[in-house]
Amino acid sequence: MEKLSSDDLLSLEEYSRQREQFRRDVMRHKRDRRLELGANATLYFEDRLTMQYQVQEMLRIERIFEQEGIAEELAAYNPLIPDGSNWKATFMIEFTDADERQVMLKQLVGIENHVWMRVGDFRPIRSIADEDLERSDDDKTSAVHFLRFELAAEQVSALQAGAELTAGIDHENYRIEIGPIPENVRASLVADLD
Repeated sequence: MEKLSSDDLLSLEEYSRQREQFRRDVMRHKRDRRLELGANATLYFEDRLTMQYQVQEMLRIERIFEQEGIAEELAAYNPLIPDGSNWKATFMIEFTDADERQVMLKQLVGIENHVWMRVGDFRPIRSIADEDLERSDDDKTSAVHFLRFELAAEQVSALQAGAELTAGIDHENYRIEIGPIPENVRASLVADLD
């Protein structure tokens, strides 16, 4: 999947004019890129459009219009665009009650390394977590992680031929398996692959 360049971005003025429609389009697109893993964990799969929206929003919020600032935002968000042989996702641990969230983040240390996807009968594809910076320590994990799932060529071929896709978490304090994942999500993820 092609990375974003400054030529792909709208000026602040043009983005302001198009923002409401662009936001509606992105929210509709994101529905097919969200996978709940139980009641308290969700994968939000990223792609070029979701990252374009994120960059446009950051430029808008921070009023960035100079090339240097734009280049910094692109450098921060382009690594989250899939490369054709992988999926990249924001993994969120979601507890609405703040006290419960604090307790659970202590109990879920390392969960980001226990998220997996499986194509058909192949072995699970383990997440590669937080390549940009460490988000956990020995005492607690973060509520947000960035994951990459790297697929072998035969897994890509199997998916393109219709293989089932499942996902799950096998942490000692949070276990779940979802499968097959909904077809709209599966189709969106297969479209990310070369």
